[in-house]
Amino acid sequence: MRLVALALLTLSACAPVATGPETPSRAATTQSGPRMPPMKVFGEAPLRPVTRANAEIARDFLDLAFALESGRSLQRLTRFEGPIRVRVTGAPPPGMSAELDRVLARMRREAGLDIARSTGAAGITIQAVPGASIRRYLPQAACFVVPNITRLSQYSAARRRNLSDWAGLDERETIAIFIPNDVSPQEVRDCLHEELAQALGPLNDLYRLPDSVFNDDNIHTVLTPFDMLILRAYYDPALHSGMSRDEVAARLPAILARLNPGGEGRPARFLPETPRAWTDAIQNALGPGASPAARTRAAGRALAIAESEGWTDHRLAFSHYAYARLTQGRNAESALTHYRKARAIYAARPETEIHNAYVAAQLAAHSIARGDGAGALRLLRGQPELARRYENGALLASLLMLRAEALDQLGRSAEARAVRRDSLGWARFGFGPEWAVRAKLSEIASLNPQRTGG
Repeated sequence: MRLVALALLTLSACAPVATGPETPSRAATTQSGPRMPPMKVFGEAPLRPVTRANAEIARDFLDLAFALESGRSLQRLTRFEGPIRVRVTGAPPPGMSAELDRVLARMRREAGLDIARSTGAAGITIQAVPGASIRRYLPQAACFVVPNITRLSQYSAARRRNLSDWAGLDERETIAIFIPNDVSPQEVRDCLHEELAQALGPLNDLYRLPDSVFNDDNIHTVLTPFDMLILRAYYDPALHSGMSRDEVAARLPAILARLNPGGEGRPARFLPETPRAWTDAIQNALGPGASPAARTRAAGRALAIAESEGWTDHRLAFSHYAYARLTQGRNAESALTHYRKARAIYAARPETEIHNAYVAAQLAAHSIARGDGAGALRLLRGQPELARRYENGALLASLLMLRAEALDQLGRSAEARAVRRDSLGWARFGFGPEWAVRAKLSEIASLNPQRTGG
């Protein structure tokens, strides 16, 4: 299940002007501004190696495969046995079919799966429905996956009869994925990647993973090399449905040595477990439903837990980031301190380079709000290229818009127009309709004191 989360890219709260609601509305957005170019999409990405130790990956595999997101243990491995076919029902939005074809091709190429589209019988049914229909059943879910049904209308009855319980499966045969059809193309794609991966393989998420979509921080938006290795191992011939955790653990070292020889002998970095209290706090801070004050208190609890645990990894950085994100509208200087602490942690390791791009966006926004366009450009150097490599259109568009605003501050108007024009195609992918793109442009323009009279 992919959670609905507080937008990690909202930047206007650090501007020295009054701010509106988190999510811009159509009514609040005018149609003035640059003409919108066609939407841009990502092409085939080059293969990247997994850079972690196999001993570490084996531990992650077992914790992902033998538990649910709730923390409940699973007694046996379940997977599809035989060819996997996927069909689409409902009202799929434009672009969804191409994104599905693309991720299935990656799964065949990188994970070695026998998986393909079908218009007839299929083990996996993807139903595209309005987001409100999904939230009617699971208010915190952006999209989700369920066994033993093929339509959302069957979900309540399946729950009453205990048919939707993953722990009751012996083998995966019929799985449904529910995807919203009224969100941005990137959100549709992100849901496809995460929910397909869970329909096929691990059902758990681990905040300790810095390089995976199996992590509710929503930093990674497409399946990573680590994720593809996990799926390849999950469907290795040496494993089968019904195996216990101990049986899988006994076979994993040989499987990983064969699939990922570069991980043999590499030093392992065994990060400590994540306490449930931290997970609950961070999800309350970034999830829907709570008041701003309650979210801020939850972020403070998450940060206090991270510090008391003695963490020095990306979870501590994410705690600083979340706290800064929620407090920057009231105390910009304190937020800056927390962003800088997050940046120092993320910058220390290559596997968190994309995490650092989120922090760079926030720090650049603060620089622009202070009139320091040159400082913003320094912070943004290389960050759009990272966002492009990690296929994050919303982040890429935001970084380019920030770069354009910084260039405008320095009087480099022609360069600013070109960069801003480049951002719009990615914004169409990342944020969706024209009104949402213009809202993001307006949000970032409001940072600039030259425009607001600050």
